[in-house]
Amino acid sequence: MARQSLVSMVADSILNRIVSGDIPPEGTLPGELELTAEHEVSRMTVREAVKTLEAQGVVRIERGRGTYVNPLKRWTSMEAVLRAASEGENEAAASVQLIELRRMLETGAAELAATRISAEELDGLRGYVAEMSAAHAIDDVRRFVEADLAFHGLILQASGNVFVSLVFEPLSNVLTARRAQTSRVEQIRANAIHEHVQVMGALASGDPELARLAMGSHMSQTMNDLKTYILHIQ
Repeated sequence: MARQSLVSMVADSILNRIVSGDIPPEGTLPGELELTAEHEVSRMTVREAVKTLEAQGVVRIERGRGTYVNPLKRWTSMEAVLRAASEGENEAAASVQLIELRRMLETGAAELAATRISAEELDGLRGYVAEMSAAHAIDDVRRFVEADLAFHGLILQASGNVFVSLVFEPLSNVLTARRAQTSRVEQIRANAIHEHVQVMGALASGDPELARLAMGSHMSQTMNDLKTYILHIQ
């Protein structure tokens, strides 16, 4: 196996242990010799794997003391953070922070879209809300999630800012997984439909401030629902 492949394999294995909570934040990585024996690779390969994680902000090397796992907020790798958001002990914190990111980006996108959205795009939003309502009535979670995601995707498109959609693209898989989880709860679906109707009305008004506030309200409801029905925290 090529050297770089081995380095990636070892780094990925260590990251798995961190994401799963086997090595918690501020916990120390096993020593170099232990990792070498565990993965049956050279010490140089282990060092490079650890340096890879250090470059991603996942761990920090303290000379003479050891290698420590950083808190999630210090990670700088999108891939690593998304894995933490999808599985393991960091899931709750990452889920909350994902909604915080959505609030920052989507309120701005709605503000822009209010003065740029076309009549055809507004019709598209109405269609997606109708699809969400129909799916909710028959408890079709997959169909509900697809319409929900399409609604938000259309607003990003209507903002007219290509960078907004590009920022969201890496998040698509984890957003789909999150929506599939939360949308199993009937009350969350009902709340989402209500908030989408408010956002749609604000966009139709052409008022940027009203659109920003409506999307902010939607994100607040999303956060409250996540904490109440999924994470069970106040």
